[in-house]
Amino acid sequence: MIKVGILGATGAVGQRFVQLLARHPWFELTALCASDRSATKCYREVVNWRLDVAFPDSIGDLIVRRTDPKELDDVSLVFSALPADIASKVEVDCAKAGIGVCSNASSHRMEKHIPLVIPEVNPEHLELIDAQRKEGWDGFIVTNPNCSTIMLSTSLTPIQPLGFSDVKVATMQAISGAGFQGVAAMSIYDNVIPYIGEEEEKMERETLKILGTLKGDSVTDAPIQVSASCHRVPVIDGHTMAVWVNTPASPEKVKDAFRNYVPKISGLPSLPKKSLELLLEKDRPQPRLDRNRGDGMTVSVGRIREGIRYITMGHNTIRGAAGASVLNAELISQRKYL
Repeated sequence: MIKVGILGATGAVGQRFVQLLARHPWFELTALCASDRSATKCYREVVNWRLDVAFPDSIGDLIVRRTDPKELDDVSLVFSALPADIASKVEVDCAKAGIGVCSNASSHRMEKHIPLVIPEVNPEHLELIDAQRKEGWDGFIVTNPNCSTIMLSTSLTPIQPLGFSDVKVATMQAISGAGFQGVAAMSIYDNVIPYIGEEEEKMERETLKILGTLKGDSVTDAPIQVSASCHRVPVIDGHTMAVWVNTPASPEKVKDAFRNYVPKISGLPSLPKKSLELLLEKDRPQPRLDRNRGDGMTVSVGRIREGIRYITMGHNTIRGAAGASVLNAELISQRKYL
């Protein structure tokens, strides 16, 4: 078993990490880090458990540690659910101290030598870890994309061979994506908020790197343009998006591409039976009906129409956040970077 820890263990994504790692077959969760306010106390005393799953009692008695690499000398890998401003320094300090970092934070995603990975889509980008080690890091940083970017990029991967240069996407994003305190009830009830800070820019940048080509110690962006419009809607979990792709392929060819899609990886505990699932009902996917497919790790697609236009959807805090980092860690372990 590989000993691992969580940075930012009490927040929305941190709690998802706890849920997914509490009984993981490859990883032993031994370190939970949070703010100085929570440090030195039992996890069960400081966490306000908000998930609709049972609290993992096996983790409750762990003593919360400070968010400091010096307190993590007994772990090989940490999962970061830190805010971007804090993650920027802490994650680098961990990597320099010989600790692997699987980060859900946005701080380092677009840096030249930092892999931005969806395992089923671009596992070869993990080779950028070698470039980090040339810089003298004994550890490494591997990032997963923004939650909406994961759904979009996963859905674009099967149709990339069909050819396209322009993608437009309009998102309908769940409130859990803003964290426990992110959207006031009076703002979201009976409402749609047509702005999410930096979300559109993340989707437009990150998708190009993910679908790009690894060349030496860097990634050449995919030769496409992405235009995004992002919106917060009164759904608890599950980001839905409408996508327009300017491919010459017919709807039937696109359906076949989705139907026949085979991920580039296998043999990982968190890899769902179907990373991408085509739904043929005319009114699917829907968050309430489809977000938990594949234990929350499946991205659903449907409503493929002339244009090409389609709908894609996935669980934002599992597939789009904690689950994505855990799957990255499994791939890192499988490829013996730890």
